[in-house]
Amino acid sequence: MEAVGRGRGWSTGRRPHGGRLSATLVRWLDEASLAGRTVLDVGTGTGALALHLAARARRVLGIDVDAGALVEAQRQARRAGLGNVVFVVADAEQADYRALARPDAIVAHLCMSDAIVARAGAGLDPGGLLAFAAFHTDQWRETGQVSRFAYEPERARAVLEGRGFRIERMEVERDVTTFASADEARAATAGYRARWEPDGRWAAWTRFVDGGGRTLTRSRLVVEARRDGTGP
Repeated sequence: MEAVGRGRGWSTGRRPHGGRLSATLVRWLDEASLAGRTVLDVGTGTGALALHLAARARRVLGIDVDAGALVEAQRQARRAGLGNVVFVVADAEQADYRALARPDAIVAHLCMSDAIVARAGAGLDPGGLLAFAAFHTDQWRETGQVSRFAYEPERARAVLEGRGFRIERMEVERDVTTFASADEARAATAGYRARWEPDGRWAAWTRFVDGGGRTLTRSRLVVEARRDGTGP
């Protein structure tokens, strides 16, 4: 039974550029039966989600194109004494998931695209779990642009069903920060400037703040779906 709702909040596990792990995604995965299962974490970054799941799964494989981030992920795994988690350099949009791990579950945190859904559909057996948090179309709406990786619920539903997935739960997780002044708003987002300037987001954000805007929205679409044996 699909449930669509709205919530807010992130857990404390951080990853580069992605902020904290989605509290909703973490809670849903903590409820999932992963004992004896192989989990593939796509776009794992420094491994926050993979490391969180390793204690409950038989095996976890994290993939990412950022080799430097994976070095840190492996270092953290060793520090935690986790011998069942491995990190491999691979492109989540190009890799053959079955060849990598033959996963029972595929998870992702802020690394999602139509191509990844297609790879997941091909990589999971019927009943296999796909659970992810993606950018929602309201993410950083004050910058005036929507990420090409952002999803709104109806489009996510169409993409997933087209690849043979049955949505079990879907929730928009939103957090709006309100700043006391323009200076506070600029200081809080200074770390984004280098990324926002090339495509005009920084200029749009500055206009918003100069015009009296004092909010910044972070918004995620969290989905839990099962491969149902249909689709390509």
